[in-house]
Amino acid sequence: MALPEALACGRSVHWPRVVLFGDSITQFSFQKGGWGASLADSLVRKCDVLNRGFSGYNTRWAKIILPRLIRMGSSLDSPVAVTIFFGANDSALKAENPKQHIPLAEYVSNLKSMVRYLRSVGIPQDRVILITPPPLCESAWEEECLIQGCKLNRLNSVVGEYANACVQVAQDCGTDVLDLWNLMQKDSQDFSSYLSDGLHLSPKGNEFLFSHLWPLIEKKVSFLPLLLPYWKDVAEAKPELSLLGDGDH
Repeated sequence: MALPEALACGRSVHWPRVVLFGDSITQFSFQKGGWGASLADSLVRKCDVLNRGFSGYNTRWAKIILPRLIRMGSSLDSPVAVTIFFGANDSALKAENPKQHIPLAEYVSNLKSMVRYLRSVGIPQDRVILITPPPLCESAWEEECLIQGCKLNRLNSVVGEYANACVQVAQDCGTDVLDLWNLMQKDSQDFSSYLSDGLHLSPKGNEFLFSHLWPLIEKKVSFLPLLLPYWKDVAEAKPELSLLGDGDH
């Protein structure tokens, strides 16, 4: 069968999507060993996993750009899951980092606004997962700040206030939540090995995040089939009979 004829006969394959929306911890998640890369590997031939991470962004900016990324009737309509992962920048100290800092009450309002927006474009709250910022290792992050010529601009106790607020938003909005801040500090364990510089995730931290996120994602995508036939199931004599069918096998 010639290619134009095949194109005319076969309908396009609907490829479901998982959208990861967040700050630098999301942007970096497709690096080697990253939690986003692990998620994409686990969902290969079932979903596209799209990285929509924006280094340095807070929820004020995220709320503004979200409608540019996901809208009704776009190529990203009705993702099967969306993660919203902000707070590491919002929780920066106002006195030391006023550009990224967002007051706690506004952080709560912005998260709720984003969940409402997703619902308005056909993505119900049971497809949304909020992720709290991880804990901050102050000594390591202070070294980074000094290298950048500034003072320590975050405190773990303050990050915890934003993390707890994120958990409350999830309860109020009916979404899933991954509480990294508390999980990484469970039983007063040393969490510094989960972080590469006191703020961003190390390979161990990426593995930790993925291991806790996967069960939440899996329950949202468990119904999805493997897309297009397994190679052994392709009809040898007339492969188009297999490959131009419903696309799910």
